[in-house]
Parts: sequence; C-alpha cells; structure tokens
Amino acid sequence: MADEIYTVEVQRKFKVDGGDLLRWVERPVSDVIPQKDSLEYRCKDCHGKVRLHSKNIPHGPAPHAEHMSRQDSEYCPSGT
Repeated sequence: MADEIYTVEVQRKFKVDGGDLLRWVERPVSDVIPQKDSLEYRCKDCHGKVRLHSKNIPHGPAPHAEHMSRQDSEYCPSGT
C-alpha cells in the first residue's frame, strides 16, 4: 500500500526588506499540481522528495503525493 500525502511543502518567494527570500509553505497537493513544473516541493513531515499523482478516477483517490524513496516512507509520520 502506498502512502498518500495530501499536503506538501512548496518553496515560495517572498519580498523581505527589498530582497527576495525563499521559504517553505504548506499547500494542498490539488493546488500544487497545476503549477508543479515551476515549483520545488517536498514532504511536510520528513522533507523527503515526493512524487505528485493527479489522476481523476471516479471513486479513486484524490490528488496526492507519495515518497520517492522507500526509506523516507518507512521513517516518516506520513508514510506507511
């Protein structure tokens, strides 16, 4: 059974004191998928790499992410 993560961290640019600052912000996977080409994202709990899944199948899972590394999944609170 794969882990299903519905919230990930996304790196966003903020203006602070006239300069750009990158910060990690939590966002639902359904909001990240349309823009995923230009964003960096990671697991909100273990900060490991994740793969986004967006297949819209009736009676199937909602858009979600799963760990790319089995080792990350085993030790992450969001993993299985």
